[in-house]
Amino acid sequence: MKILRFQTPDRSPRYGWLYEDMVGEIDGDPFSAYRRLDPDIPIESVKLLPPVKPGKIVCVGRNYEAHAQEHGVQVGDIPVLFFKPGTSLVGPGDPIVLPPQSNQVQHEAELAVVIGRTGRWIQSEEAMEHVFGYTIANDVTARDLQRRDTQWTRGKGFDTFCPLGPWIETDYDPTDVLITCHVGEALRQMASTRDMVFTIPRLIVFISSIMTLEPGDIILTGTPAGVGDLVTGANVSITIEGLGTLVNPVIAEGE
Repeated sequence: MKILRFQTPDRSPRYGWLYEDMVGEIDGDPFSAYRRLDPDIPIESVKLLPPVKPGKIVCVGRNYEAHAQEHGVQVGDIPVLFFKPGTSLVGPGDPIVLPPQSNQVQHEAELAVVIGRTGRWIQSEEAMEHVFGYTIANDVTARDLQRRDTQWTRGKGFDTFCPLGPWIETDYDPTDVLITCHVGEALRQMASTRDMVFTIPRLIVFISSIMTLEPGDIILTGTPAGVGDLVTGANVSITIEGLGTLVNPVIAEGE
């Protein structure tokens, strides 16, 4: 089932579900008790929002060998973790804003895992039971600032630097699906999730050994090789097989 968040001109943001090209409201919390109302709203008449409001966005760096190689670094024996703030979230169609502090902002197409159950010290055989579903993310990065700083917070944390959506797919097998990223007509990234160094269960086990994972939390699972620069006027389109496509325009600060 496809779960989304949406807004109409006459109503505040709310959760919904998608049936073909029609949206139905969700009465209640999709992470606990809810019921689906009839799908009677055409999807073209709603504004799609980031499909979840996470308590935290946990990101994984260097989880594809080829991506690590293109930056001249090695994959370690444990995952590299960092956070993106909630204020970096934007939804489908929302602009990625290039900040004046950076001269090299790049796209990073990623599969995002949405957590559905609270867990700490989760065991590997139970890890997937804590997954609510999957969506598409763009871990936008100011690469020059990331290289300059010891920590990655500034380079990863600008407002609009985490496009997410268009929806959460709850019935999905992520083990071998194709991720592609186009900027305009140019293909920039293409790889399968089978190339991940650390699998989704391993990531859940590792992260939950550090912090409690809660419903709505997001794990960004890393990006394949092929990241590249973004310029004003470009459109970034990320497609993950079976999940859909996330599209965001690129603008300069103040536009």
